[in-house]
Amino acid sequence: MSSRRQFLKIGAAASGSLFVPGGLSAALAERVEEKRESEVLKPIVISTWNHGLQANKAAWQILSASGNALDAVEKGVMVVESDPENMSVGLGGRPDRDGFVTLDACIMNHKNECGAVAYLQNIENPIAVARKVMEETPHVMLAGDGALQFALEKGFKKTNLLTPAAEKEWREWLEESKYKPIINVENHDTIGMLALDENGNLAGSCTTSGMAYKLHGRVGDSPIIGAGLFVDGEVGAACATGVGEAVIRTAGSAIVVELMRNGATPQEACDEAVHRVIKKHSNLENLQVGFLALDKFGNFGGSSVYSGFDFALRTLEKEELVKAKYRLEWN
Repeated sequence: MSSRRQFLKIGAAASGSLFVPGGLSAALAERVEEKRESEVLKPIVISTWNHGLQANKAAWQILSASGNALDAVEKGVMVVESDPENMSVGLGGRPDRDGFVTLDACIMNHKNECGAVAYLQNIENPIAVARKVMEETPHVMLAGDGALQFALEKGFKKTNLLTPAAEKEWREWLEESKYKPIINVENHDTIGMLALDENGNLAGSCTTSGMAYKLHGRVGDSPIIGAGLFVDGEVGAACATGVGEAVIRTAGSAIVVELMRNGATPQEACDEAVHRVIKKHSNLENLQVGFLALDKFGNFGGSSVYSGFDFALRTLEKEELVKAKYRLEWN
């Protein structure tokens, strides 16, 4: 064993990105060998923003009863999707500039199976539809009218998602019709959730109503595998929140997972992904992006461009809201 570890260390130093059988980097493979099953922190669930606290409660009911991570991340975010008081996800979400509430969501398990819906209207729980796409079709993503038709065929009911409160805000906005994102104001803040269950399996989910008053037809990063969410059962999982266009341009969540594959901790991986967002955008005014990561050992991390991003954590020992690291300060 010691000679093998020495070989891995030498190989990693020589190549910087040596991969061993199974697709793991030398650095990660060494961590896998050294880590004992009893040292893995599980179950664990993390999710974006303070609305993640209520989502984690629902997910924890499943995880604490020896349930699986995929069920947990689906049922967890459904709580937020169905909350009319939350104006950034699902029912009660702020509409686009034409007054339509359009939803994006995706879900992924440890086997790289995934499903997504984009530009879906009149369905309260898009994450449940995304899971149906994953499990009951040969496809990964359905969009628009096709996604709605599929949902109705699967028994989902049409729901008017535009609540009186959201409609009132939209009509007030129409008086000037100016779009300007505001950092950390939850007008486009996804809920992303990552979980590791007792069996050591990872899963993730991501759902949003997108940027308030966006152009009709706009789709963000939330339904895009590799941007808003990515899961690899051998390595870890990551999700993103904030300005979706910036996440898409950098393939944010996939980058976080690949950095972990090459030996970075979840925190290091999130920090580097944020650095890439900053590096790739010349205008950072109001451009907030945050990443969360969870590896197969139960280690987690979170980082954002600006201060103010927090995430909800639930383990056997604690339940809390954690302030993420950040690169830039704002006033």
